[in-house]
Amino acid sequence: MNDDRTPGSQVPPVEDGGHVDILIKNILFPDMTVRDMAISGKYIAEVGVDLSFPADTVIDGTGKAVIPGLVNGHTHAAMTLFRGFGDDMPLMRWLKEKIWPYEAKLTEEDIYHGSRLACLEMIKSGTTLFNDMYYHPEVTARVVEEMGLRACLGSSCFDHFNPDLMESCKRENELFFGREKKYSDRIGFNIAPHAIYTVSGGFLKWIHDFSAERNLPVHIHVAETEGEVADSIRDFGCTPVRYLHKLGVLSPRMIMAHVVYVDEEEIRMLADHEVKVIHNPASNMKLASGIEFKFMEMQAAGVTVGLGTDGCSSSNNLDMVEAMKLAALLGKGWRKDPEATPAPDVFRAATENGAKALGIPAGRMEPGYLADLAIVNLAAPAFVPNYHLVSNLVYAANGSCVETVICDGKILMEQGKVPGEEEILEQAARIAYDLMKR
Repeated sequence: MNDDRTPGSQVPPVEDGGHVDILIKNILFPDMTVRDMAISGKYIAEVGVDLSFPADTVIDGTGKAVIPGLVNGHTHAAMTLFRGFGDDMPLMRWLKEKIWPYEAKLTEEDIYHGSRLACLEMIKSGTTLFNDMYYHPEVTARVVEEMGLRACLGSSCFDHFNPDLMESCKRENELFFGREKKYSDRIGFNIAPHAIYTVSGGFLKWIHDFSAERNLPVHIHVAETEGEVADSIRDFGCTPVRYLHKLGVLSPRMIMAHVVYVDEEEIRMLADHEVKVIHNPASNMKLASGIEFKFMEMQAAGVTVGLGTDGCSSSNNLDMVEAMKLAALLGKGWRKDPEATPAPDVFRAATENGAKALGIPAGRMEPGYLADLAIVNLAAPAFVPNYHLVSNLVYAANGSCVETVICDGKILMEQGKVPGEEEILEQAARIAYDLMKR
């Protein structure tokens, strides 16, 4: 999904008296200034004071704030159907006993309705872009198209060290990426090897070469648990990041989820190869995978660190506002350092860095960037008093503070309501209960 266009090059300044699609007036920005924003097509055209253009839609920003649309850097959208199913279990037992057996029963209809629920939840909590890993990505793509969001969608790859499964999965990916895809440019695709314990080294090398030929992101779970690290040392003679380095598959296209267990040398490997890392504090804590995510060290080394929720089966919601608070507090807690993981850094991880990881000109509110935005209602108690918008957003609020969402220059939610949300909720509940009966 990488978009190499230079932000600012797509949209010329609006001439005096020129027409824009959306004009947002007198709204608070994260730097605590009140300004206006003009949106032309899918891009932010101008930001300034006292902008005056004829507009199809004028939004009065009085008593509101605007932020970049949040970026969920790692999730499994259709796993909303597993919310609350298999809670309070360790990762591997949870996968083997609860998740994998029921995922084997999933149909395309299940994934359609689970993904619709996920998109609804993300819109309602201010997320406009997500990076997904799951089965039947073409079904999720149809949902994203319908719901108006932006996504990078990956098909999970497993071979379980079985050569026949590897060849079968290779053919599936060759067919999938060889087909013409008639989707809008809001939708991109990635290739998603699940993890080093479910995908063989030979397959990982093939995926590396395949992704290079097609400039595809590679989305993978890495160094999530102590058990994974111990098994890697036992099976491959080194830790997970060193194993991937030894295979020669680290690259700027790689997006790693979790990466809890790494040392200084491994962080340098990630930085040297421009690997992107997505922190998932909710699932890391809920599954007790680990808490000592090296946010500050990675950031200092130049690693692009984004933020994700993981799937609803392991984090139970897709609220990126809540994920910011968890990331900030967790980083302080394990270090016993109140100055660690400050709110502005975590906010950047949830916006600009997530977009950067996916190669999308979003996550900033400047001319030429995509008009992917969330408008926050400052009348919510979490913003009273409002000494610092970003601090209140990270430490006090949750996704319910989001009132309006714009993606690709189109309004997806107004006054907290998404068209058709009641039907989406009803259908998802019906499908989920039916799945559990099978």
